Amino acid sequence: MSIILFLLFGLVVGALARLLVPGREPGGWVVSIVLGIAGSFLGGFLGRALGFYREGEAAGFFMSLIGAVILVAIYHAVARRARS
Repeated sequence: MSIILFLLFGLVVGALARLLVPGREPGGWVVSIVLGIAGSFLGGFLGRALGFYREGEAAGFFMSLIGAVILVAIYHAVARRARS
C-alpha cells in the first residue's frame, strides 16, 4: 500500500514541477512521474544534507517539490541540447 501512495505522491509532485518549470516536456506524464519520484528522493537527500531533516524523517512536500523542479529543469536543458 505504501508503494502506491509513494507513486501517487510522485505523480502529484511531478505534475506540479512540470507546471512550475516553463517549456514543453517531450517525455510526457510517465517522465513527470519518474522525475517526481526521483525529486522526492533528491529533496529528502538535500533536506538531510542541509540539516532540515534528520535521518529517518520524511523530506516533506516542499523539499520533494524543489528536488523535482531541479530534475525537470535539468531534463529540459538536456532535452533541448539533444534536439539541437
